[in-house]
Order: sequence, then structure tokens, then C-alpha cells
Amino acid sequence: MGLFSKKDKYIRINPNRSVVRKTEAPQPDVPDDLFAKCPACKHTIYKKDLGVIKICPKCSYNFRISAQDRLAITVDEGSFVELFKGIETTDPLKFPGYKAKLVQTREKTGLDEAVITGLAEMNGVKMALAIMDSNFIMASMGTVVGEKLTRLFEYATEEKLAVVIFTASGGARMQEGIMSLMQMAKVSAAVKRHSNAGLFYLTVLTDPTTGGVTASFAMLGDVIIAEPQSLIGFAGRRVIETTVRENLPDDFQKAEFLLEHGFVDAIVKRTEMKDTIAKLVAFHGGV
Repeated sequence: MGLFSKKDKYIRINPNRSVVRKTEAPQPDVPDDLFAKCPACKHTIYKKDLGVIKICPKCSYNFRISAQDRLAITVDEGSFVELFKGIETTDPLKFPGYKAKLVQTREKTGLDEAVITGLAEMNGVKMALAIMDSNFIMASMGTVVGEKLTRLFEYATEEKLAVVIFTASGGARMQEGIMSLMQMAKVSAAVKRHSNAGLFYLTVLTDPTTGGVTASFAMLGDVIIAEPQSLIGFAGRRVIETTVRENLPDDFQKAEFLLEHGFVDAIVKRTEMKDTIAKLVAFHGGV
């Protein structure tokens, strides 16, 4: 019978031989955010090599940075005084999930909205300053963004200050519908009153500046400068190609293309931005 077969079916273990168990070496714990890929040259870059200013060492592409990082590398240390903080939207459309999204985004970014506004100095030159942050719902232009910018222009008009805005936006905020689009006219009217008072307004276009922001206050500056390779435009590339039924140039809507066609006055490297802004504001009557 098979039950009493002498054929070995199992491995015999010598009781006099010690058994050595192999243990697997612990695997190194490598964080997921050590590297970044440059959107321009596609090189993989060790994030520490980007430095504080976050510029690609291969092609000098300017990575998107937060409003806090922008402050750190642009304004004089300790000079920024934030204004108009804590304004909240009334959620005019009662859009489902909108308030929860705002709470989540505030916790994630440390911002109360897609733009920070206040007073600052660059090389000792005082100005009213606004910085839009694409990390906050793509810096979409909601009612609070429009209100904060309008108040900043009104304050600057009263105090006779130049206004500098770093723009970055995906356009209007769909959760606020027509109320968002109305901010284009609201801010533009405040810009006009500031201009009528003989005061200087400088816009710095960063990646990306699109939609209603481009169609209004971003292009109303007395001087308009941009960071290298920034995406700047109104409608999306595919929408335009479908409308005009033509293939657009590869660099269409890039800052360099706009400079060549007269929509931008200059392209300024991030490392030279502070000095350039300070000189422009001082030249146009800054204090």
C-alpha cells in the first residue's frame, strides 16, 4: 500500500546540523518627493538642486512657487504687512461641496484665498503688493480674490502707492459662476481710478496666467513683465486651434512669443526680479 511505501516523500533533516535562517535586509525608505521633472526639458532633478528659487539647473525653467516662497525671495525681510485677510465668500451659487473644498484647500496651503495682499518693500522701495497662488484652486478668480484686489487698489490710491501684482490663474472660479466673471470689471474699475490718480501699476505674469485674469487686470499694467517660459493666454490652445482651424506655433502663448508680438514689455529672470521691480517702481515715483 502507498501508506507504507519506503519511497521518500519528504526532505530529511539532520538533527545534528544547525539550521541557519536567512533574514531579508531591510529596504531603504525613499520618500516619494525627492525628485521633480522639469516641464520644459523633461530632466529629472533632485529637488534640493532647485534651491529656494526653484529654477531648473538644466534649462533655467522657472518652476511654479507658492505665495510664501515668492515673498521669501522677493521682498525685503520683515517688510511685508498683510492686508484684507479673513474675507470669506458667500458661496453665491450654493455650489455642492464648495465650502468643504475651501476648508480643505486652506488647510493644505496655509492661505485663506488664492491671493495674498499687503504692503511690502523691495530694496527699501515701498509698494502695495498682491501675489496669486496657483496652489489654491488654481488661483481661480472668485469674489474674494476680486474684493481683495479692489481693496488693495483703493488703499494704494488713498496712500499714493504703486501696485505690483504677481498674476497666476486658471481663470474664473466656476463654483461662483457669473459673480466670478464680474470681478473682471470690478478690479479693472479700481485699476482705472488708481491710474487716474497718476499712480504706477506693474504686473508680473507668472506660469500660468490665463482666462479672465489675462482678459482684465493682468494686462492693464503700465508696465507688463513676465517670467521665462510662462504660459499666458485667454482660451486654451485646443479651443483656439479648433476655432481658427490652424495649427499654432509650438511656443504659442509662451512669454517669449508674447514679447515678440508686443504683449509683454520684458522677460525677467526670477533671480533679477526683485531688483527690476524696485527700479521700475522707484523710477515711476515710488517712495
